[in-house]
Amino acid sequence: MRVISNIFLILLFFIFRSHAVNVVLVMADDQGWGQTGYYNHPVLKTPNLDQMAKNGLRFDRFYSGGPVCSPTRATVLTGRTHDRTGVLDHGYALRKQERTLSEAMKKAGYATAHFGKWHLNGLRGPGVPILKNDTHGPGQFGFEKWLSVTNFFDLNPTMSRDGNFEEFSGDSSEIIVTEALNFITDKSKSKVPFFTVIWYGTPHSPWMTLEKDRKPFEDLNEQSMHHYGELVAMDRSIGTLREGLRKLKIHEDTLVWFMSDNGGLPRINPTTTGGLRNYKGSLYEGGIRVPAIIECPKLIQKPKITKYPASASDIFPTIAKIVGLPESSMLKPQDGISLVPIFNKDLTRREKPIPFHSRGRSALIDNNLKIISSPKNTKGSKPFELYDLEKDHSESNDIAKTNPEAFMRMKSLLQDSNKSIEKSMTGKDYREGTVNENQPKRQFWTEVDEYKEFFNEWRKRPEYKSRLKNIK
Repeated sequence: MRVISNIFLILLFFIFRSHAVNVVLVMADDQGWGQTGYYNHPVLKTPNLDQMAKNGLRFDRFYSGGPVCSPTRATVLTGRTHDRTGVLDHGYALRKQERTLSEAMKKAGYATAHFGKWHLNGLRGPGVPILKNDTHGPGQFGFEKWLSVTNFFDLNPTMSRDGNFEEFSGDSSEIIVTEALNFITDKSKSKVPFFTVIWYGTPHSPWMTLEKDRKPFEDLNEQSMHHYGELVAMDRSIGTLREGLRKLKIHEDTLVWFMSDNGGLPRINPTTTGGLRNYKGSLYEGGIRVPAIIECPKLIQKPKITKYPASASDIFPTIAKIVGLPESSMLKPQDGISLVPIFNKDLTRREKPIPFHSRGRSALIDNNLKIISSPKNTKGSKPFELYDLEKDHSESNDIAKTNPEAFMRMKSLLQDSNKSIEKSMTGKDYREGTVNENQPKRQFWTEVDEYKEFFNEWRKRPEYKSRLKNIK
């Protein structure tokens, strides 16, 4: 009987592997909410993102995990508001005490890989290859394979493949998609389900583009021309990814989730945020509302556009629901919810508010209402602001005084959220009840001894010049 039982379990295992939904998470770096063709941007065309949106679920109200890059990456991997995880700002390291989506997928039998920008290991400055002995690199958080850099990266990058440095030639977006497709092809042929993360360095500064990509924008100023050129190349790489999945005949069973890590940039013309207030770094809509699309024909039979408020914190619980991850794979409290119910239903109201906690500021979105709180010493700001996002797209009419009942309810929700997050920040969510002391300090990579042998060689590279010019 035991032999028969074992054979049955083996059969179930292979059935799962051959019918599992594959997952690809794709993230732009500093792409604003308004920077897509499907929002009728005045100069930028994104035919591949547009086609992806037509074929899947397009979110018109999707929020990053925070107003800058590292925080959102922490939220994606944990399902938790970033301050809970120790990633207080860009360049902070993710605590190993957190439970990550990549670790959970690996335990569930998925092949896991990371390609591109990491920025969760405590290092600041333009992206450099991640060291093999980095205690907080992708390999320490469940990624079996990785071709990664510490932060943003551009043309002809130097990257790290599982700790070994490699030189590449060409556009960075196309490079990491090609490498990701190599990994996906291998796993697809072996009938192994895969969890693949593709985190671009585009369109983060410094902007460097191929001539063919910047040519349509020659009438713009220098930085805007290159900025938009980078987005053209990124969109082309998304087309390469989608076509690659089709050629492998796995596009029906593969969930591709695209988003940006934070809002758009100022001083880029035409505008990056589509009329939303403020930019990257802010808790106003321009800093945290981002483009997002999910494409998976197996799960989303009828393409649609939704105004349902959703967030980067929803990625972990959504994927957990789809692939059947155990509840224990997620550390509590979770700030996100599963979005599976909206895949094929026209739901509009969200039952759980979306919280933000960053740089001493906080915000909370409860469907159409949004409350923002700033420290008392913040110049020009009010202690609390309340907006009705359905009526006030640009957050220009503070209704805190004219709607006292709504204001008091939202203020109470925000204060409860802040208390919970502040408790997490001290480590109360962990088994130990405290934060481990071996967390890497936030520092520039120029302070790390292992990188010093590369300084002379890297001085020639445009992305490192300014960082190294005053260092012997």
